[in-house]
This record gives sequence, C-alpha cells and structure tokens, in this order.
Amino acid sequence: MSRRTIRLELAYDGTDFAGWQRQAGDRSVQGELEEALGRMHGHPVGAVGAGRTDAGVHARAQVAHFHTDIAGIPAPRFVPALNRLLPRDLRVTASSEAAAGFHARFDARLRRYRYFVSCGSSSADPFRLRYAHQLFRRPSAEALDAQASLLLGERDFDTFAAARDPSASRSRYVHEASWRWEGPGLVFTVAANAFLWRMVRSLVGSMLHFEAEAGGSPGRARALMAEALGARDRSAAGPTAPARGLFLWNVEYYSSPGRAAEGCDLPEAGTEEGEEE
Repeated sequence: MSRRTIRLELAYDGTDFAGWQRQAGDRSVQGELEEALGRMHGHPVGAVGAGRTDAGVHARAQVAHFHTDIAGIPAPRFVPALNRLLPRDLRVTASSEAAAGFHARFDARLRRYRYFVSCGSSSADPFRLRYAHQLFRRPSAEALDAQASLLLGERDFDTFAAARDPSASRSRYVHEASWRWEGPGLVFTVAANAFLWRMVRSLVGSMLHFEAEAGGSPGRARALMAEALGARDRSAAGPTAPARGLFLWNVEYYSSPGRAAEGCDLPEAGTEEGEEE
C-alpha cells in the first residue's frame, strides 16, 4: 500500500506539556499527536517535529511530518480531522502533502524563536504573564540589542548550553538576533540553524543580567557579553530565563527535500529550541 508524507503546522500552549518529545509517564506534544494519529489510522503512527521544545515552551508554528496509508483523506482535511481528536492546547493549523523525502527536522534551514518579557508593571495583564517573563523594571533595549549583535554568525555557544546538553559540537550559526519594544514589553527574536539545550533561555537571562549589571550602558553590556562568549564556561553565563516566555515562532526550509542531510546546516541533536530543552 502506498504511503503519503503529510506536513503539519502546529500551535500549542506548552504550559501543561513536558515538552515536544514523547516521555514515559509525562504528557508531551508528540505523544498527544501520535495518539490522535493512531486513533485515525487504527495502528501506531509516528510523528517527527522540527524542534524538540522543552517543558513549558510554546509554539506558534511548529512543523511536523508523518506518513499515512489513508488514501481517502485529502491532505488539507487532516486539519479538522486531527483537531477533533486533539486537546484544546494543541491545534493543527495547516496540513499539506509533502514530497516523499521531506523530513521536518533535517530539511529545516533555520528555526526562529521569540522570547517575551513584560516590563515595569506590578499589575501586568495576568493573561499576558502566562506567556511572558515579568521584570519589575524597564531595561535598556539598546544595551540588550548591543549584546544580541555579538551572537550573529557562526559561534561557539558553550557558555550558554545546559550542563547535560549532549551535542558533540557547541557551534551554531545565528542568522538573526535582536531586541525590540512591543507595547509594554520587550521581544527577543533569534533564528539559527539549530540550538543547544536551553540556549535561548540562557541567552535571554544572561543578556538581562548583563544589562542590569552594566547599568543600562550599551558599551559595558556588550563587553560583558563578549567576555561570557569568550569564556566558553557555563559559570560565565547569567541566570536562565523561565520557559513561559519562549515560543518556537516558525521554521524555514530548503526548497529541495534532503538538502540539509547532504551537508547544509545539518542540526545536531539539540533541543529547546532547536530542539531543546
């Protein structure tokens, strides 16, 4: 029987998930999706995600793929069919038929994350705070952005990897990194070929820590970040920001399936974020 490869886009509130990856005894995004797929197909169906987001991390446009032997369902109809079986905090937002060789993880060119920080108010919107880290001050966006500019290009991020990160190499290529004000809060956007375990949250917490230590001075904050990057030592990083503010925002792909697997920015095992946490 012929099989089709179906590509899904997923959005989920990560608050009550132990992360993307299936885990014995814990509720996971992959587990809920595979359970729904199994009910549809009448047999187990595996799903592969572009990034293994960690516990408490959200997704606006996670990408996943699976193989189906059901011939009678047009690819777009997997959206309503799966959403009838999935919990309310996990939704399929799009589905399409992909080329036979498509791989949600290995064909990804980059993953983009956004981290949200609510600033300066002790009476912040409680709904916003479910998806943001709260600071009771207003940091200097210029000092934060001065640090972010140091992350661009290929760098060793050993300082900002969790101690248990299994990656053989701590080098990653960052395509974009910037801070900006958005309403009453700050947003950090970062895109890379892949990420180390808890790398984004470590970067956010460190940049906020260095900005405060520098008293809002862009030059001093940048110097502190440069020193931490060069140390290649976890003890040089600041505190890790909480998971609630982090979103896998979107995933971009090469035009030809299998291109990454042929040697273009192939991500190593990672997490949080690339995979992470």
